[in-house]
Amino acid sequence: MLKDYFNIWAIIRIATYYFFFMLLFWGSSSKLGKKDFHDDYSSLDTMKSLRGFAAIGVILHHISQEDAFQKAKVLSPFVNAGAFFVAIFFFCSGFGLLKSLNTKENYLKGFVKNRIVKAILVPFYVNVILYAVYYFFVAGVKWPAARWIWNFTGFTMMNPYAWFPVVLAILYLTFFLTFRFIKNHHISMFIIGIVIIGMGIAFCYNGHFAWWHGSKNWWLSGAKMPWWCEQKVLWFNGEWWINSAIAFLTGLLFAEYETQIVSCFKRLYALKFHILLLLTYLAYLLSNYGQAAFGYWTEYSGKGPGIWDKMRTYFCQLPVFALLGLLIIVFMMKYHAENPVTRFFGKFSLDTYLMNLMALEMMRWMMEKKYFPFKVKKYNLLIYALSVFALTILLGVLEYYLTKGIKKVLFRKKLPKEQSKKPAEVTDTLN
Repeated sequence: MLKDYFNIWAIIRIATYYFFFMLLFWGSSSKLGKKDFHDDYSSLDTMKSLRGFAAIGVILHHISQEDAFQKAKVLSPFVNAGAFFVAIFFFCSGFGLLKSLNTKENYLKGFVKNRIVKAILVPFYVNVILYAVYYFFVAGVKWPAARWIWNFTGFTMMNPYAWFPVVLAILYLTFFLTFRFIKNHHISMFIIGIVIIGMGIAFCYNGHFAWWHGSKNWWLSGAKMPWWCEQKVLWFNGEWWINSAIAFLTGLLFAEYETQIVSCFKRLYALKFHILLLLTYLAYLLSNYGQAAFGYWTEYSGKGPGIWDKMRTYFCQLPVFALLGLLIIVFMMKYHAENPVTRFFGKFSLDTYLMNLMALEMMRWMMEKKYFPFKVKKYNLLIYALSVFALTILLGVLEYYLTKGIKKVLFRKKLPKEQSKKPAEVTDTLN
């Protein structure tokens, strides 16, 4: 029995958790136990580090979901934690948008071009092309022409992990339209909330695949169906598309009422923070209850799509993801951490997220084919995890700079007419 506590996997698990949570202490700035508060709790650098911490968590979540890791029960705390890390991204996005709107003049001018096209759509379609090259030339997949075409449009998923930019683009566009044409911020945020809930209900009807095409419960019979009926092909084919998006609205609300909320928590901070912590924990229990009592994967109950059970589960999950971002930002009023690792992943968070699936598939293939240049018989999961992490970083950085170069070509700044008449060497210097 004692040896179970000293085997290599127990040590690896402990080491992984230790280094992950040490990121919360490395470069930390604490005012716990003091009367004053941080002024930079919501600064750009602090929020970027928070996104970096979430990005690392998402990578570990994806690794933990691999069958080999679930069987070995390695990284098991991360298996169901993905939505919590993604909620941080949504919260930061909502907070950043409204904060900028309230503090920057003419912020919505050029918003669609700069914040949707350049920041979301270009990286999304660059990623589509990269995955197309990978699947065609490296993986050698044999898809019908229609699937390639639809995947290139983005209306079906070339990369199933790329759902996040799709949802974010919808939320950003809704933000722009509401705040551009409606002067009342309360009404704008109410509409955004309705859109978020609407996306959640859309998934509940849509399910995990095209259940509505074909005979009843066809997916249980093993019947061969068109490619677009498979899981993770159509938009909103999965609860991960929608369950944490409510955090975007929380981010908007915090940005709108930041002064009042911060002022409130500065009085009796410890008491109010623990009340918020308790409420978040109760919401977490409600989320667990909904998943256990109803569940999202109701298609496999044999009773059809189970739309109402999905809805019950979804509404049971909403409170915890609505409260999570608020809990974290209030805690950051007293304590936050910034270090080179979180800043690095904060910079490349979207790109490492998008390229993580490719890294997983490539390393899984190499492991199964035994193409590693060294023997990994006993510690193959460890080698796999470290290789995936390293390759994710490499591919993410490459995609980041490739996308950056493409943006420069697509959105090259035009010089004023008087400058364009100057000698070439002067024009180049000004650029």
